[in-house]
Amino acid sequence: MKAYAQEYQEVLSKLCVNQTQGLNEDEVNTNRKLYGCNQVDSNKKKKLIYKILENMKEPMVLILLVALSMTIGVNLFKYFNGYETEFIECVGIGIAIVLTIVITLVMEGRSEKAFELLNQMKEDIHVKVIREGDVKLINQSEVVVGDIMLVQTGDKLVADGRIIESNELQVDESMLTGESQAIYKQIEKCSIDTVIAERNNMLYSGSFIIGGTGKIIITEVGAHTEFGKIAEELGSSNTTQTPLQEKLQKLGKIITVIGAGIAILTFILQILLLNGQYTIETISEAFVSSIVLIVASVPEGLSTIVAASLAINVIKLAKQNTLVKKMVACETIGSTNIICSDKTGTLTENKMRVMNIEVAKKEDEALDDYLLRNMCINSTADLELDDEGQGGFIGNPTEGALLWHLYEQGIAYKKIREEGKVQYVQPFSSEKKRMTTIILDQNQWIVLTKGSPENILNCCQLTQVEQEQIEAKMKVYQQKACRVIAFCHKEVAAALVENCDACNETMIYDGFVAIADPLRKETFTAVEQCKEASIEIKMLTGDNRITAQAIATELDILGENDLVVEAREVEGLDEDKFKEILPHIRVIARSTPLIKMRVVNTLKQMGNVVAVTGDGINDAPALKNADIGIAMGISGTEVSKEASDMILLDDSFSTIIKAVEWGRGLYDNFQRFIQFQLTVNIASVLVVIGALLLGFGTPFTPLQLLWINIIMDGPPALVLGLEPIQKDLMKRKPISRKASIVSKGMLRSIIRNGIMIAFICLLQNSLNFIGGTNTQGASILFTLFTICQLFNAFNSRKLGSESIIKYGFQNSKMIGVLILTLGLQVIITQFGGTLFNTVPLSLVIWLKILGVGLLVIILDEISRWIERELDLGI
Repeated sequence: MKAYAQEYQEVLSKLCVNQTQGLNEDEVNTNRKLYGCNQVDSNKKKKLIYKILENMKEPMVLILLVALSMTIGVNLFKYFNGYETEFIECVGIGIAIVLTIVITLVMEGRSEKAFELLNQMKEDIHVKVIREGDVKLINQSEVVVGDIMLVQTGDKLVADGRIIESNELQVDESMLTGESQAIYKQIEKCSIDTVIAERNNMLYSGSFIIGGTGKIIITEVGAHTEFGKIAEELGSSNTTQTPLQEKLQKLGKIITVIGAGIAILTFILQILLLNGQYTIETISEAFVSSIVLIVASVPEGLSTIVAASLAINVIKLAKQNTLVKKMVACETIGSTNIICSDKTGTLTENKMRVMNIEVAKKEDEALDDYLLRNMCINSTADLELDDEGQGGFIGNPTEGALLWHLYEQGIAYKKIREEGKVQYVQPFSSEKKRMTTIILDQNQWIVLTKGSPENILNCCQLTQVEQEQIEAKMKVYQQKACRVIAFCHKEVAAALVENCDACNETMIYDGFVAIADPLRKETFTAVEQCKEASIEIKMLTGDNRITAQAIATELDILGENDLVVEAREVEGLDEDKFKEILPHIRVIARSTPLIKMRVVNTLKQMGNVVAVTGDGINDAPALKNADIGIAMGISGTEVSKEASDMILLDDSFSTIIKAVEWGRGLYDNFQRFIQFQLTVNIASVLVVIGALLLGFGTPFTPLQLLWINIIMDGPPALVLGLEPIQKDLMKRKPISRKASIVSKGMLRSIIRNGIMIAFICLLQNSLNFIGGTNTQGASILFTLFTICQLFNAFNSRKLGSESIIKYGFQNSKMIGVLILTLGLQVIITQFGGTLFNTVPLSLVIWLKILGVGLLVIILDEISRWIERELDLGI
């Protein structure tokens, strides 16, 4: 309807509403059918089956499903052709899939319950409307387009409406627009291109009346309100994969291609080695062996360990005041290289505070008393305190800030207010830009006035020099985005009391107060830590350019070539120009939900990992579209929390930095156990292929191969996923979105150690240098391979070329797990003969196996030393 660009009489006429009579019952029903109900459908909970299907789409789970299908197919083929089957392998892979999904569902379910507790207070708001000439109190859901609604201080708006009467209406729209200061409303129409934050003749759903009274005609309800449009945008937003999901998917594709290639190669080699003796049995056996290799190349436990590591970090982050709604967000936050932050309530406290009081320097010391009485009496606000002295204020935020400052100074404003005998009050008006209260004190009439600096200074008896000096002091605070309120007083005769304008002439200047929404104390440190960690901060705020630039300057986030722009300056740019200029933009003032969302999506397209912080309704689309959406748990709206992946329970920007550090540590740990697991898989494939080529047949039974995968994918890998956070994590650059999760250094280590372990095992298979009888040969090879992989877990504790020796005994969990795993291997070898096809080994052979296994660490250390000398890095 664009009611803001029309005179209110036109709006009343178009909706066929009488201003004094309102709607009747028939008109209410008609308008409800025409324009809809005043309800915004919240996101419905996903059914369990959909959550399971969603988790089954995870890259590593998909690989396991393929491996499971192949394994079932191979065993069914064996079963129907009379071969020995190993369906227990299918059970093992199935368990890995189930564990992965269950862990994810349980942890995200816990976070979902915690999130629901944050929002368990459901609002049941009642509003006053005029219907059939009478004022009626109705539930917010019954409001329809065309209703004449009465609003007053303390009301929360439940629909959008055009103002038709305004008695000094002041509104807090920060949750919708991001504008931290109170907005004064009027009834004059605006131009057609006026942005939401400047439509001073409209009231919007989700805002609060903090001063004055008025009437509005409801123009939009439910999904058609600005609030509803944002909620609808959230429902239609396309969620993309996180960087971790992208990298695991890429790794899965590589593993699948390599596994399939090896299987085909092995099948061809086996066919060639048959020397023309082709029968259904020999070809079938070659085919089955090749398929088994694909299963052997898949790290079955990877998805489970990823899920378990994420789950553990969800619990750890909860202790750091961070509620994680989506498990993968634990890692995503660590890869962030750009944080798009709201200002109000995120970087700042969203509470107006007195920054300084500048008292006029006069000989008359009583002026301080006048200033004090002006702040206490010439006000409509009140403090709302609990038994512990905590709380907020009711009324105008500026006046509330003054009273809160006095309270913190131990001054009882209520006592001063009670002692002041108020005779007359002229409320603040947007036209006069001042408020005046006249009191009677010991038969003396005193005029107390406060207001805009220009207005007050013009009222006072000041020389040009004095005025210029005062204005210079005020300008210092105005340039810091402070709001300046000036004060003056005058003693008058009783005859002048009724002429307030005459009273406000030749006043005595008392001083001024600078008020601002201060930055959170921890924000400065957090911003410095972001710089150290090579994380760029972009501020997207609903505030005006001057305020936004002042805050950005105070935080020192503006570089020499950085730009501060308003949304209207960039929203019309085409995509190419927008991409060209966006890297240089550090602050966007008067940001709208759509421009925030466009910034986020464009940054992601450019290869960045983007985190968005916010607490308002206007932040929700950007939160939803970001790689990681971070909402405020205390001051955040329900909509912003619903759209986020992570919620800060203490609303502290510094908590984000802690989460980044945990995320980076988690990514390192992922790389550690991926390096370890892929080494296990490469080594097992090489041993199987080598043994086949050397004519020894398959070296491991399917059950032994499954045991190796389970035991190596289990405790050792999990402990690698729990390595302590490295001290230098926050001095590194973020991992690129396009970077492979397997770095060049990791790949060298995987190939090197995989070949080394395979060579040792094949050498034992050929020469039997450990000794033992022919019947013990298979058991020795099986045990040697397992022990070599256990020792290789130590090698995986450090990524890159740094020596592992000095870290060898720092992780007691690792030592304990290796001893436990070694004990299990002893039990399997010594007592699991029937099931695992093993025979007991003597103590001497066990000691020899352990000694050979140590070569894995020694040879790896030598390789690391060579890499350091050649400066190959990671």
